[in-house]
Order: sequence, then structure tokens, then C-alpha cells
Amino acid sequence: MSNSPEDAGRTGDGTRAVRAGLPEPVKHEPTLPGPVFAAHFHLPGEVTVPYAYGRDDNPTWTLLERAVGELEAPGQDDVETLVFASGMAAISSVLFSQLRAGDAVVLPSDGYQVLPLVRTQLEAYGIEVRTAPTGGDGQLEVLDGARLLWIESPSNPGLDVCDIRRLVAAAHAQGALVAVDNTLATPLGQRPLELGADFSVASGTKQLTGHGDLLLGYVAGRDAEAMTAVRRWRKIVGAISGPMEAWLAHRSIATLQLRVDRQNATALEVAQTLKQRPEVSDLRYPGLPGDPSHKIASLQMRRFGCVVSFTLPTRARAERFLQALRLVEDATSFGGVRSTAERRRRWGGDAVPEGFIRMSVGAEDPEDLIADVLRALDESAE
Repeated sequence: MSNSPEDAGRTGDGTRAVRAGLPEPVKHEPTLPGPVFAAHFHLPGEVTVPYAYGRDDNPTWTLLERAVGELEAPGQDDVETLVFASGMAAISSVLFSQLRAGDAVVLPSDGYQVLPLVRTQLEAYGIEVRTAPTGGDGQLEVLDGARLLWIESPSNPGLDVCDIRRLVAAAHAQGALVAVDNTLATPLGQRPLELGADFSVASGTKQLTGHGDLLLGYVAGRDAEAMTAVRRWRKIVGAISGPMEAWLAHRSIATLQLRVDRQNATALEVAQTLKQRPEVSDLRYPGLPGDPSHKIASLQMRRFGCVVSFTLPTRARAERFLQALRLVEDATSFGGVRSTAERRRRWGGDAVPEGFIRMSVGAEDPEDLIADVLRALDESAE
């Protein structure tokens, strides 16, 4: 990361996003160099860093990692960022590089639906796995003696929020590391490292890149020894991003602030609209006044995300609603410029009602999107 005088002018999120990770300008060279496709590099004589072999490092990754680092921890030179092939590759790299047989790890019981698969693998390696809900700082109850605390806030798909500062303080007091999955918030919504976490981990597949056309993950951390272990794990398992994906991700970050602000503002409008509908229950959006998580979210989040969750009375009603939507695609994932929604129980991994809907608000005009949602609710009524 750079902390040059030029960076002093990068105080706004939009300015920072547009210029994040760009190299120093060179006459007749592109502002953002194209992707470097190389399995190996010309390497006469003694081996020197940084570029020797394509599984270890790549100039395109370097620029993207610098960009993400500038967003996660602006102006902080002691933070390292590593990109991965996917969000799950990034998550796995932290868990499996930091934990050993006999260790205990605390995971959220209401987190991403792949975490139960991760639990099975961790336990197969002799690692004790404890779980507790995100809301109400429930993970504090099972923290004693753990080596690593894994936080997902806001949680996916239930959108509960925990007090990250409080959990970090409790974990560090007993020598535990803390990782925060920052996927739903993005670095513009929340900066876990500033809240005290040791790792900020995210899927760049989602709102960070925002177009639903690539898979990516990253880990940002301040502890050099811990990040060396993460880097070693990436090398061992080869969980590397392709250069084209890395370049597309870097290009997409330039519009992050524009996308996030539009999507977040519309998500709040959608939530306010849904709140008025009698068939909608368990409506959750951290930015909605009155949401159970709003108070603590307001203290640690700068933006509240683009995802709204709610429940319709039955599975059949939810499926009719999704089929009636015209602007909202029935698809998994979230954070894209095109709105999506899905009935989460179809995957079987989330402890949610049959009629539970996770909706990701895109960049469409708010009035068009809201009209589509209201029409679909009306048409799906029995």
C-alpha cells in the first residue's frame, strides 16, 4: 500500500475507489495495465522477488491487492492483502492456515450455508468447532479457550449484526484471533481491521465487483506472521485468481462507491415499502430504523448493504412471487447491478422458513424496482 503525498487527496470513498491500486503514471502506458498472462517469468541467475512463478504472484494480482488494501485500511502501510480464486478459497485459507489439531474455533450458527461443510472438514482434522448465533453477541458464550473467532456481520442470509468491537476485545483478552467476513458490508460499509479484527475476509464475487461475471476472494490482515501462513496456504493449494478475473475485479472497483450508494439507498426504500405489506413478516435490513440490528449497525457500519430479507406465508406464495417478478432475477448470490432474489430454503443449508426470501437490490431505478415488487406481491396472492 502507498502512503505517498498523492494519497493525501484520496479522502472520499469515490475518489479512493476510482484510483485505488493504480500504478504511478508512465507516459504512453495505460492507466490500468492489462492482465499479465504468465505461468512463468524470465528468471536468469539468482531468484529474486517479486515475480518468478505464476502460482506465487502476478503483477495483476499486485495491483488488485493494493486496491483492496486501500479500501479496507486506507493509509495503513502495515496491512497486507491477498486475493484468491473465490470467497470460499479465502475463508478456507484463514481457517486451515491458523488452526491445528486440538484447537477450538467459534463459527456463527447462522452464517453462510457452506460453513457446515467447513465444520465437517475441520472436525475431521481434529479441530473442535463451536457455533452460536450472530445476534445478541451469542458467540461470546462459547468463546472460552478458542484459538479463532469467526464473525459474519451482517450474517447471511438473516442479516443479524453483532458488536464486533466487543467480540474482538473479548477474544484478544484470551489470546484468540478474530476474522470477520465482510462480504455483505464491503469495505465501504464496514472496515473490520479498524474495529480491531485480525483478518477481514470477503467474497469479491459479490458487491465488491458487482457484475456477477467473476469469482474472487480476498484476505486482508495486519499481522505479518499470520498473513505469511495465509500466503503459504494459497501457494500449497493453488487457490489463485486468474489474471483476467483479477483485472476485471480491479476495473470494477472504480464504480464501487457509485454502485454501493445507489443500491443501498434503494434497498432502504424497498425495505420501507415491504414493511407496509401485511403478508410480509420477519423483514430485516440493518439500515431500517426499528430493525433489531439497527442500533449496533449504526455504530460500526458506514453503509448497510444491498440485501433485504423477508418471509412470505408459504413456500408456494414465495415461489409465485419470484415467478411474477420481471426486473428481479431468480438467482443465487448477491451484490450485482441487476437485482436478484431467491427462496433460500431450496438449498437446504439455511435454518430459515420455507417462505424466506433473500433479495439483493441492484442499480435499477428505485421506482421501477419497487413497482415490480409490489405488482409481484399482488399477483402472487391466492
